[in-house]
Amino acid sequence: MSRLEAALGDVARGKLPAHVLLVTVLAFAALAKAADVTSAPENSRLEATLRQWPQWRGPLGTGVAPAGEPPTEWNESSGKGIRWKVELPGRGHSTPAVWDDRVYLTAAAPFGEAVGPFESKAPGAHDNAAVTHRQRFIVMSLDRKDGKIVWQQVVREALPDEAGHRTASLASASPVTDGEMVIASFGSYGLYAFLRDGSHVWKRDLGRYQSLHGHGEGSSPVLRGDLLIVNWDHEGQSFLAALDRRTGAERWKTLRNEITSWATPIVVDHAGKTQVIVSGTNRVRGYDLATGEVIWECGGLSANVVASPVAADGWVFAGSSYDRRALLAIQLDGARGDITGSDRVGWSRFRGTPYVPSPLLSGDALYFLTHYQGIISRVDAKSGKDAPGAVRLDGIEDVYASPVAAAGRVYVTDLDGTTVVLRDSDTPVILARNQLDDVFSASAAIAGRELFLRGARKLYCLASD
Repeated sequence: MSRLEAALGDVARGKLPAHVLLVTVLAFAALAKAADVTSAPENSRLEATLRQWPQWRGPLGTGVAPAGEPPTEWNESSGKGIRWKVELPGRGHSTPAVWDDRVYLTAAAPFGEAVGPFESKAPGAHDNAAVTHRQRFIVMSLDRKDGKIVWQQVVREALPDEAGHRTASLASASPVTDGEMVIASFGSYGLYAFLRDGSHVWKRDLGRYQSLHGHGEGSSPVLRGDLLIVNWDHEGQSFLAALDRRTGAERWKTLRNEITSWATPIVVDHAGKTQVIVSGTNRVRGYDLATGEVIWECGGLSANVVASPVAADGWVFAGSSYDRRALLAIQLDGARGDITGSDRVGWSRFRGTPYVPSPLLSGDALYFLTHYQGIISRVDAKSGKDAPGAVRLDGIEDVYASPVAAAGRVYVTDLDGTTVVLRDSDTPVILARNQLDDVFSASAAIAGRELFLRGARKLYCLASD
């Protein structure tokens, strides 16, 4: 491991301030340029990535923005802390992806005459929305400074087979970018890649996604180098696939013995090997990024996994809460084959575990919501001990957005637009309670001094300056 990689790990674990890391990165980049060494591009990518929010759960995949300095307070009525807000052309629960001066987002918008309502015919369907209109599936790029649309592409028009759960959307998967390309998934309605200027590069149809009870789709694609990782757990033949970022061509495809889940994969470097880790009903599994082969697997989660895992420093944390509660802390050192019930499971919990919101891994602390209620737990990541444990968030109720963190603060946004800001410490203290006039299921994105919140109607850019 290089000194630069070590510094990045220290930021992820809260042992090094983000501004110190940025100085370190800049110094390494300058030295690399002067010496004309091969590590210069890698250093530049690290520096750039730390300042962005390129994908679901941010640059580290943990919910933390290591170089972020977002505002603490904002208010819809007074306009305080709101740099801009813009009406969106459609609905969606996808998190914005942010890179340099661009914000990327997906949406689905009804058009034309009503053709429904048609109810889902999926077995066991309940609490589902009805299909009433054909939909336009939209990928857009907005100017970060003012929210104006730079380009907008309608990638497909279709009558959905199912509208999903009443709390879901037809654009729930978050886009992903590396600054050069932007890739968006609409599941059954296609996977689409664009260049930064909006030029269409490729599209890919992975088939029809058959969700449990017709509740809809939600797993986001993940980029690592030239590979795009897609998880496709559904009621048909489930699989994990790696596609070529530039062409959409399949590099490998591994079948999975899984039913529907909505978890997004994470990519983890450990002991010289890069793994793709995916939560599922039957097993949490680690796959070799290069080949798609299973390295390890561990049972113990519930059915209908929604929360994505998080990882750092050789540990993986995966939780669920549907027919039963479970949270597993898995050590990657020595993890091979089936590790269910082995000593590679460092600790586990069976109460107060997350259902819809994914955990947040900030420094040595793991945060997670109870189901999707206004109760957040903070535990020591490596021991699982309460630090201090469960904290009730007064004024917070239904939470579908995942918590995020930056600058020593944790942000939790509920469905009704209330965001509680907590001090990220052994004794979490509420620093602020903020209100916006919209409905929020999408998780926040943090880049630099700005926090982006996507509501049902509007996209907000929040900043203190």
